[in-house]
Amino acid sequence: MLEKVINIIKETLNVEGMEITEDTNFKDDIGADSLDLYELLQAFDDEFGVGIPEEEEELEKLATVGDIVEYLKSKGVEA
Repeated sequence: MLEKVINIIKETLNVEGMEITEDTNFKDDIGADSLDLYELLQAFDDEFGVGIPEEEEELEKLATVGDIVEYLKSKGVEA
């Protein structure tokens, strides 16, 4: 699942040449702004069929690639 998540991030945020790991932070490492994050969440929802919360408090918990992977797993998405 991690590889699929990373590919979605690279395609959606147009960061093809960047090395992305579980520890990569969307804002600090990639420089994603709130619009980028919204587009990314839409891409995850489209791919996995799992609604990702758009509330500010919940979004802050999804700061890294690893956070997204764990969230998807907690919603029953299989690797």
